[in-house]
Amino acid sequence: MLPSEEYAQRRNARELRVARLEKVHIQLGNARLFLAVLAAGLAWASFRSHLVSPWWLAGPVIAFAAIAFWHSRVLRARELAQRAVGFYERGLARIEDRWAGSGETGERFNDPHHVYAADLDLFGNAGLFQLLSSARTRMGEETLAQWLLSPSTLDSLRERHAAIKELRTELDLREDLAVAGQDAGVGVHPDALQKWAESPNLMTFLWLAWLAPLLAAVAILSAIVWAVWNVVTPLVVVVVVEALLTYWIRQQLDTALHGTESAFHDLDLLSGVLERIEAHTFREPGLQARQRVLLSSGVTAFQAIARLRTVVDLINSRHNIFVRIIDAPLMYSVQVAFAAERWRRAHGSAVERWIAIVGEMEALLSLAAYSYEHPGDPFPEFVEGTAAFEGQELGHPLVPAAVCVRNSIQISGRTRVLLVSGSNMSGKSTLLRAVGINAVLAMAGAPVRARGLRLTPLRVGASIRINDSLQEGSSRFYAEITRLRQLFDLSGGSPPLLFLLDELLQGTNSNDRRIGGEGIVRALLSRGSIGLVSTHDLALTNIGETLDGQLQNVHFQDELANGKMTFDYTLREGVVTKSNGLELMRSIGLDV
Repeated sequence: MLPSEEYAQRRNARELRVARLEKVHIQLGNARLFLAVLAAGLAWASFRSHLVSPWWLAGPVIAFAAIAFWHSRVLRARELAQRAVGFYERGLARIEDRWAGSGETGERFNDPHHVYAADLDLFGNAGLFQLLSSARTRMGEETLAQWLLSPSTLDSLRERHAAIKELRTELDLREDLAVAGQDAGVGVHPDALQKWAESPNLMTFLWLAWLAPLLAAVAILSAIVWAVWNVVTPLVVVVVVEALLTYWIRQQLDTALHGTESAFHDLDLLSGVLERIEAHTFREPGLQARQRVLLSSGVTAFQAIARLRTVVDLINSRHNIFVRIIDAPLMYSVQVAFAAERWRRAHGSAVERWIAIVGEMEALLSLAAYSYEHPGDPFPEFVEGTAAFEGQELGHPLVPAAVCVRNSIQISGRTRVLLVSGSNMSGKSTLLRAVGINAVLAMAGAPVRARGLRLTPLRVGASIRINDSLQEGSSRFYAEITRLRQLFDLSGGSPPLLFLLDELLQGTNSNDRRIGGEGIVRALLSRGSIGLVSTHDLALTNIGETLDGQLQNVHFQDELANGKMTFDYTLREGVVTKSNGLELMRSIGLDV
């Protein structure tokens, strides 16, 4: 069955479930209304008219409570089914190239000084991150973003390939994680949670940990004495002692209980994600190894986080008016503070590992979803030797399949750089971006948009979307040469650099561009780099004469018919033989 058919079938099934639960919701709502009216009538008949015994009220009250509990479960099930419908709708949108504008953009990861993030549209609306990410936690997003922003080791990439091949057909797992939590958004603040978990305990008076429940028990007994024998003195003495002890440790208590709001956000989501990952049966050794990490002090991560949720609920209950009344005599705040610190002592050191595992699993599941939804996209083949990039029918994953023109690229052997010439709008920049974004996907462990891709491990560096900056006081030319210096510093390292230079040095005159361009390309090649350079300046196509055959000229061309410019976006060998600048200006009415 095709992925689109599977998604549509599952979406329709969830829609039917939503419809059924909606009917049950209405029926239960009517039943609750009937029971409320019946209880009101019985109350009037009992207390006002004395026609029936008050015990008759027990039936409708108990029935109302039972139906209310059932109703809440029905509403929760309906909400989860609605989320599942949305999950499959988003999957269909990705398959049908309707995904742009929906989902997390990852804008918070967009560093304008990164050597390719902005150039290759990794983040932002309609960016690669938005296409890929299905993470429910911020650590899942952060892990995926990190994989896209820097190359991984070959061992890691091969392990991810094996994991993705297993995970891509696990639709139930992906659906369950997509609907987990109290809301459908992305949650959990890993930095705040880890900081709290790794902080030292503040309640240093450990003797008070056993004295507090003892005093609470004495207070309860004293209250019974007061109620039975009308002797209040013991209760007053106990409460005064408790109040003095609480006042004595007030600073440690306030610090322990306050300032953790962001750390404890969305623990239900984290608990749900952990529970589902721990319950799943994995076959791939790397996934099994991750699952084994989710253990601390003899309990699973899910159980530990569930206990922490309980402690957090108790902490938040302090704001309840009833709890405020019993806080002092039961030393409620003191006891929940010690409970939180006992949890931290037992499991705090494991939180970092749990966060890392959840992040990795969610990043893998995001790439697995992409692999499932694009079955024609293969995993790249990594080879050893000098830097190489050989793509067959390479396409751009952000360009809809209906209009995407694919081209084959070969940078290997003697050819170390392709110089792409062509007129404006002919496809030069898109080709460079297609090469770059597929290299990023390959080095993140994802499938690529191609019929096949063979490459050595590479790191990407680009100068494509370079602009001037009023804030930083730099011209476009200065910004470009600054980026070129960054790329030069990256070259010569491991893995080798794949450089992508669009309209190289267009901010200077033709003579400086030719001399500077030749020097830059020569310097990068001398450090083991490979890449592509684009230009519409035909003078720059001659720099290959001094590069000992390492540079190959390729080009795009256009046709002007009946005043309309057309492009086929097909890459051809050799240097372009014409330009369209004047024709474009004349086609829009400029008299040149």
